[in-house]
Amino acid sequence: MKFGGTSVGKPERMHHIVSLVSKETEPVIVVLSALSGTTNALVEIGDCIARGDRQGAKQSIDKLEAHYQAFISELVKKEASVAKAKSIVAEHFEFLNIILRISFSEALSKDILAQGELLSTKLFCTYLEEQGTPHQLLPALEFMSIDQYDEPQIGSIKVKLSQLLKEHKGKKIFVTQGYICRNARGEVDNLKRGGSDYSASLIAAAINASVCEIWTDIDGMHNNDPRIVKKTVPVEQMSFDEAAELAYFGAKILHPASIWPAQQYNIPVKLLNTMQPEAKGTTITGEAGSVGVKAVAAKDNIIAIRIKSSRMLLAYGFLRKIFEVFEKYRTPIDMITTSEVAVSLTIDSDSNLDKILKELEPFGTVELDKDQTIISVVGNQIAQTEDMVKKLFGSIMNIPVRMVSYGGSPHNISLLVPASYKIQILQQLNRGMFGLE
Repeated sequence: MKFGGTSVGKPERMHHIVSLVSKETEPVIVVLSALSGTTNALVEIGDCIARGDRQGAKQSIDKLEAHYQAFISELVKKEASVAKAKSIVAEHFEFLNIILRISFSEALSKDILAQGELLSTKLFCTYLEEQGTPHQLLPALEFMSIDQYDEPQIGSIKVKLSQLLKEHKGKKIFVTQGYICRNARGEVDNLKRGGSDYSASLIAAAINASVCEIWTDIDGMHNNDPRIVKKTVPVEQMSFDEAAELAYFGAKILHPASIWPAQQYNIPVKLLNTMQPEAKGTTITGEAGSVGVKAVAAKDNIIAIRIKSSRMLLAYGFLRKIFEVFEKYRTPIDMITTSEVAVSLTIDSDSNLDKILKELEPFGTVELDKDQTIISVVGNQIAQTEDMVKKLFGSIMNIPVRMVSYGGSPHNISLLVPASYKIQILQQLNRGMFGLE
């Protein structure tokens, strides 16, 4: 059971999680994110130290510490529990104050970011203790690891975690940190943003769990973005493939990588709402449940690149050479379309853009469009669904579509549009594809 930042962000929500966890009949591993807002505050502290702004960093540290002091005053009531919670907060903020005097490095930055999850899990265990609920803290840094390519080492995680669980046989509730891990050098590192979902899925795979539950503040994966479109509905069941497409193309409820370990080991994933635990949410399994369009998602900050070359395009090996440029700079491609004289493709990172463009120049004329959005229409066998394409393009006739990707996956049709049309296209698709105003 993984609980995100908003699910642990207030003392009463932590209390509520304990009541949810205590109802479980089988043993459970509880994976916690940092309290909402904490990771952003820690990023800000790291940025200040990197800039040499010690005063700014100190102000952010003091503000965050005051937030935690207020949090524990509501979380626990017994004298011994309050003393323990205060000592946990003091220990972590002493560390943050010490680093003000240390020169900044990438490794230090990862240490700073780890403080959020370490704090939330220790405070959660302090509340469990106050309630007299037997539990065991499993430090993620003792079993969660990534290799030199930042890929999780599932074999090693499995061995180490099984060993830890064996040492505490008979316990029903285990608590661990999401997001944080150790890298190939043994240093504190993390699974990047959204990584708590990834942690939960990796743990579920490692212990062959009966289910991996991701608890957030929304009742499952919705058919559209509820922050943009007024009327949306949760999707009750979808396949791993459908969920992975939606997560990759912008559905914020799930981290794209987090489906993969559960899918590999065929462990059902449930997306549930901490605020409405009785809501059905979304169940993700190997089975799609039904045919047809289930949801649309939008992925922002997309860059479109067109390479135009009447001379080389039809020559064999041309596409390989282009792909090798992106491979060299470890930049994944989202969409690709080809014509007689041009290749158009999209990327979602500009970190090596100048180098990529320079290496593409010998292949022909290179054109660039920034501020694009990929709109992804996802469902089971949608390519075979009657009238689907007619319905889709009939819904968006007034919107300039820059690229279309159709047929690469039986679950997905993707459209590239200028970012300024994102809200309009999502609202029109909600009407045209789902009949929701």
